[in-house]
Amino acid sequence: MAVKKKKIANVPNLRFPGFHEEWNTYKLDKIAEFSKGKGVSKSDIDKNGVTECIRYGELYTHYREVITEIKSKTNIDKNNLVLSKANDVIIPSSGETQIDIATASCVLKEGIALGGDLNIIRSPNNGIFLSYYLNSKKKTEIANLAQGISVVHLYSSQLATLMINLPVMIEQDKIASFLSLLDERIQTQNKIIKELKSFKNTISKQLFEQQVRFKDGRGNNFSDWKMQKLGELGKTYNGLSGKTKENFGIGGKYIQYKQIFDYSRIQVDKCGLVEVSKNENQNQVQYGDIFFTISSETPNEIGMSSVLLDKVGEMYLNSFCFGYRPNSLNVLNPLYSRYFFRSDSFRGEIIKLAQGSTRYNMSKIELMKLKVFLPTIEEQILIGNFLQSIDKKIDMEQVLLKQFESQKKYLLTNLFI
Repeated sequence: MAVKKKKIANVPNLRFPGFHEEWNTYKLDKIAEFSKGKGVSKSDIDKNGVTECIRYGELYTHYREVITEIKSKTNIDKNNLVLSKANDVIIPSSGETQIDIATASCVLKEGIALGGDLNIIRSPNNGIFLSYYLNSKKKTEIANLAQGISVVHLYSSQLATLMINLPVMIEQDKIASFLSLLDERIQTQNKIIKELKSFKNTISKQLFEQQVRFKDGRGNNFSDWKMQKLGELGKTYNGLSGKTKENFGIGGKYIQYKQIFDYSRIQVDKCGLVEVSKNENQNQVQYGDIFFTISSETPNEIGMSSVLLDKVGEMYLNSFCFGYRPNSLNVLNPLYSRYFFRSDSFRGEIIKLAQGSTRYNMSKIELMKLKVFLPTIEEQILIGNFLQSIDKKIDMEQVLLKQFESQKKYLLTNLFI
């Protein structure tokens, strides 16, 4: 007797309670109509325009699966525009890469001008559901339909061939509503992080320009800040030089240029390894050292700094950088240094030292001539701790954001077929 294979039900891995029916499979052109947007170039955008509009490039940079608030406006005559109906799904018809072009968004508002290079999908099904579905389960398939090399194109005739799985409308609505709420929470989380970063930038400027001052433990003002030369507060040392590829991957840890450029605090766990010759007079880095980049492609990127806030063993500094070691941590607090040397006021002075044309360099000798205003060590500690507390809050909110984004990724994988 032949063994019959058990039929696999056409249902997703994850469902809301109360839904048991199998999903139906359709070719997209059987449940939707297709059209194309028209006009609306970048030069047609007018912040005082009378008609809200969406350009195809904004799908890559501004919008997600659900479009509720419109970024742009135009004054083009409505008779020369293609206007949306609520629930329309739009996908770019041209883009730079195949995977990028597979980007769907649902327009919830009626009468929005839909620009050229936009495919419009109009269906009685839930447009939000379709957008999430096309952006997840069907993204790779849509990308494979696109054609081109330097510029890829996606036509409605190609989209029409997609095979899709749909539940009943009530289940579509449930899934769409749930994912929309999660996306709103993600957007709120992004806003929280953006506002915290903005607050940090504002208060940092006020602190380092002495517009805002701390008081001591007795409620009294700290003494006035004193002007001092960096060269009087510490000494510099060079990074490694002349190292070949064979030297890397063994030996002691070393701090790379990119780390200094990207982070205000050295990420010890991300440091590489390098072998240093025993006869090489190379300083090992230590807690409280400040590192500067001395070469960059633009003046604004010269002299970025990072501070070592961990006590480490054998550890070195890479080339294209130099180290600065304070004479005493009771004169220049490491945590204060982390924020001060990246402050706008100090960066403004650093940029003036940039020299070059196609590539810019900075003299550490000239850097050491810079004069800075420094508060007492007690006030430095208060400033450093305060700014670090904001950073910790930002880090916590970013962890939460990653959790929401991970949850969304899981749901997109399991709520659709």
